[in-house]
Amino acid sequence: MSLTLAPTRRRTAAAALTAALLVPLAACSSGDDTTKDTAGSTGSGSASAAPKANLTVLAAASLTDVFKTAGAAYEKSHPGTKITFSFAGSQELVAQISQGSPADVLVTADTKSMDKVKADTGTPAIIAKNRLVIATGEGNPFKVDDLKDLADTKVKVVLAAPEVPAGKYSKQILDKQGITVKPVSQEPNVRAVLSKVELGEADAGLVYRTDAESAKDKVDAVEIPDDQNAIAKYPAATIKDSKNAEAAAAFVAWLSSPEGQKILQDAGFQKP
Repeated sequence: MSLTLAPTRRRTAAAALTAALLVPLAACSSGDDTTKDTAGSTGSGSASAAPKANLTVLAAASLTDVFKTAGAAYEKSHPGTKITFSFAGSQELVAQISQGSPADVLVTADTKSMDKVKADTGTPAIIAKNRLVIATGEGNPFKVDDLKDLADTKVKVVLAAPEVPAGKYSKQILDKQGITVKPVSQEPNVRAVLSKVELGEADAGLVYRTDAESAKDKVDAVEIPDDQNAIAKYPAATIKDSKNAEAAAAFVAWLSSPEGQKILQDAGFQKP
């Protein structure tokens, strides 16, 4: 005997069958979304939130080593984003921005340099601090123990040029102590100062603590007491003309995130 369902009962049965089939599909869809969110989220500046882009970051020379590490970490946690760094003295970077050079992010070694291009940048955020040390040749052959020893004419001293942040900080601390130093050269950025000491072309030079740390197998670092030292602040800002505004902002925010701060502080930079 064949059984024929009434129209109403047929519709009810069809609806029940459709609902039964949709339940597992919805569950699969929900699971996929959850997996995607979990995989994409990395906290502040997460991969799911930051758009993919090729970013150009202009950064102070003293950030060379740490930013290479930071850039690699950022690219790993933000697939599809590529960061190209250009390192130079802050005064050179400011000149590039003023001349309209294409860039997405600017990070300087002092706030005064950043202030010069405030019309071209977003609101800067301090991402790190630093201090100066006296870098000497390995073994400190001239026995440089403090700032006063830099005034000895037998010691070849090299400094960053006065327009460079490291040069400004150097002048500030030397003037404060009433010490007159006649450098054998004045360099366009702090890494050039470090290089002169590394190569033995100078006996001593004033560099950031992190610079000396990056070359600790080639130079010695003589600490400068806090009351005689200067604090260098590193502001980071997006460039208003950037074609990758959201991605640039995400990178700047990431520099202040726990992950970004750990990389900076592991390299010897101080908390902002």
